[in-house]
Amino acid sequence: MKLDLEQSLASMKAQVANYCEQKNIQNPIVVGIHTGGVWVAEQLMSAVPTKEPLATLDITFYRDDFTRAGLNPKVNQTQLPALEDRHVILVDDVLMSGRTIRAAMNEIFDYGRPASISLAILYDLGQHELPISADIVGEQLTLNPNQRVKLSGPQPLTVAVVDTD
Repeated sequence: MKLDLEQSLASMKAQVANYCEQKNIQNPIVVGIHTGGVWVAEQLMSAVPTKEPLATLDITFYRDDFTRAGLNPKVNQTQLPALEDRHVILVDDVLMSGRTIRAAMNEIFDYGRPASISLAILYDLGQHELPISADIVGEQLTLNPNQRVKLSGPQPLTVAVVDTD
């Protein structure tokens, strides 16, 4: 399966600009989830009506599988401004089970109570285990059970479907 990364990013940019206009969201805080979500968020920033710098979130310690044996996390830095009563656009590369997004929202609420959180996803795999859906989706994908999306970057930003077997 060949993915068109540029087309998916262009779709997201158009959707995020339209979404902010329809919802009257001005100067939102864009938060990228490390690592792929940060790369995608960097690509989206030009389409978002904001003067705020890109914020980043590392959800390592908020994951529900953190205590499982064998997890050796590489922890990145979380950089969030004050979120109280602000509109947040949360960005990640892939939505699969929804557990990463749940962890990200838990961390965001530890920093304050935003006015809203909108979710922007590059690829939605439709394999949700939690009732979480994206407001902005670059592309919906249906993969075989042994396939995953792998985003590499940041320069150049590339994507591939890889087999896990």
